[in-house]
Amino acid sequence: MAGPSTAAGPQGEGRAGDRVLGVLLAAGSGSRFAGNSHKLLAPHRGRPLVTHALDAMLEAGFEHNLVVTGAVDLDGVIPSGAGNLTVIVNPRWAEGQATSLRVAADWAAGQGFDALVVGLGDQPGIPASAWRAVGAADSPIVVARYRVPGRNPVRLSRAVWDLLPDEGDFGARHLIRRRPDLVAQVPCEGHPFDIDTVEDLRHAADQ
Repeated sequence: MAGPSTAAGPQGEGRAGDRVLGVLLAAGSGSRFAGNSHKLLAPHRGRPLVTHALDAMLEAGFEHNLVVTGAVDLDGVIPSGAGNLTVIVNPRWAEGQATSLRVAADWAAGQGFDALVVGLGDQPGIPASAWRAVGAADSPIVVARYRVPGRNPVRLSRAVWDLLPDEGDFGARHLIRRRPDLVAQVPCEGHPFDIDTVEDLRHAADQ
């Protein structure tokens, strides 16, 4: 199989008329984080960690946005009922990230969307420009390409939703590895680090 291709950057265009949904996965337990709160609520640069990824997604300008929660109640930091934002709870969050992605894809299918652009709530270094660039590209699967390892957010067209796993603690990673012929890469600015531990959070504050 051929390796991943390279798509256009922020000026790239997805298919005209595609309805694109921004998706923030924020349902996990954060079990490696030994702080005084769930990691998504931990303070980072003066506000809860999850709000950095949320703001980047909202700023990207998608038609609508979805936040999938589970282990921790985020109502205090993620407003529900806004015109372009929906918050839903994944009742199977403890079974792994794949279940949250499935919840998002099922919701998107029911609402008539054509593609998801999926990011994680514990990645505060990814700017709106990366969300926007990935969302604008046209390929069954689009991943971000940074100067360092990392590929979120990921654009998943409706054509591949049935190929996504139903269980496991991973999202589209296995599908991306198994079907590189479906994958395009978009060069992006930003820092795609995950916050998994208190040490990660301290390091991120110095970035």
